[in-house]
Amino acid sequence: METLTALKVAHIVSTVVLLLCALGMAIWVWRTRRNGDPTAPARALQRPRGLIWLLMGLALLSMPVTGWWMVHLVGWPLGQTWLLASSVLYTVAALGWFWLLVRLNKLRKAPGGNGKFTFALALFSFFCLIAIAGLMGAKPV
Repeated sequence: METLTALKVAHIVSTVVLLLCALGMAIWVWRTRRNGDPTAPARALQRPRGLIWLLMGLALLSMPVTGWWMVHLVGWPLGQTWLLASSVLYTVAALGWFWLLVRLNKLRKAPGGNGKFTFALALFSFFCLIAIAGLMGAKPV
């Protein structure tokens, strides 16, 4: 039972770290844009924020491992609807996050581009992760 508790804590911590890093980056870029300079977000992204991206990447990679391990320890079948739905949502959100990373890198290299689609992609990934947290919290087992 100690392993299951440790896995739950690791899973929750990685989710919180991922969401806090994303929220922190969003607030940081929003504050630079609010100052009135339209190229401020691109200039803000030029400074490397490697720790934030590293933490987000590690969180994204650790969540499927800890989640599968918890499901395995508890003994739930992987064919349950809430597990399948959360797996599909996680895959879509992770692909959206990687696409967002590529778009932000392009914005960093060539400032002045349209950031509306990038913002929509970030919101989509964020809401997918919130939906997954809702599925995990309200699991009908």
